[in-house]
Amino acid sequence: MRYAVVGSGAVGGLYGGMLAHHGQDVHFLLRSDFDHVTANGLRIDSIKGDFVLPKPNIYQRAEDMPRCDVVIVALKSTNNAMLAETLPKIIAEDGVVLTLQNGLDVEADSVSAVPGHGVLGGCCFLCSNKVGPGHIHHLDYGRIVFGGYEFVGRPDQIREIGQRIASEMTDAGIDVQWTDDLAAARWRKLMWNVPFNGLSVVLDASTDAIIGCPASRTLADRIINEVYAGAALCGVSIEEGAITKTMRHTETMVPYDSSMRLDFLNGRPMEVDAIFGSPLRAVERRIAELTAESSEKLAHPMPSVKMLGEQLQFLDSRPATASNLSG
Repeated sequence: MRYAVVGSGAVGGLYGGMLAHHGQDVHFLLRSDFDHVTANGLRIDSIKGDFVLPKPNIYQRAEDMPRCDVVIVALKSTNNAMLAETLPKIIAEDGVVLTLQNGLDVEADSVSAVPGHGVLGGCCFLCSNKVGPGHIHHLDYGRIVFGGYEFVGRPDQIREIGQRIASEMTDAGIDVQWTDDLAAARWRKLMWNVPFNGLSVVLDASTDAIIGCPASRTLADRIINEVYAGAALCGVSIEEGAITKTMRHTETMVPYDSSMRLDFLNGRPMEVDAIFGSPLRAVERRIAELTAESSEKLAHPMPSVKMLGEQLQFLDSRPATASNLSG
């Protein structure tokens, strides 16, 4: 299949680069890095092996790209406004969108941009950063868990396309897994993203610092438990032991600056709404439904998450203060 990558940073650059490196037909939409990649290629430094794509298929404008069977959306969700203009220009007639973004229900923007097309969503469990123009550093992990979000009446076909994508990604050395329960995968990823993205900003700390201090570790554990409870309230079942596993994985991963902390320190908008706002709204809708049914007011299961989200909203409104936190 022919792939397009929209958002060629830490996620899109890595996975798109691995697909292209192993012979897949991949086309990258670039903006600020176009001239650098034209001259120097796309560089991937990875725990799975370093490589450079000397002459990748790159474009500055969506209208110059060929129509693609799979459009990988790896933008930060804060840039999703561009999807309505971009996706219709590059998706093939029977093409699908694979959204590899943080948060809950982030696929909805792709559904709105290309109605009638299948949309898949995926969660990336990896440590990867863009460290310079056209330069991606993959530090640890790397699994994608993805499944169908918008079936447009074709669940069997969407699953078949998903399994083809999974097969081609596996051939490219990508650790990938299909799921029939995307909601569970999304909430499972939020169990890491909510505490460790959020706390990394408000505490000005990398993952090893958060997990290494008893006070911040206790706070992270409390927040993970709240996200787990929020998922359960919304009818999403997550495997037993997920809380312990999340903490253990964070203990053993390489010291890592979260994407939200890097965005904040560089004065970029943070993905506060996708990672905090969307799950909080889902929980509050469910509380309203249950209250209407029983007339009994339920306690909010995620008070610490709500407070952390409000702190981040404040910081996100004042990007100039990033230098204060960075010392």
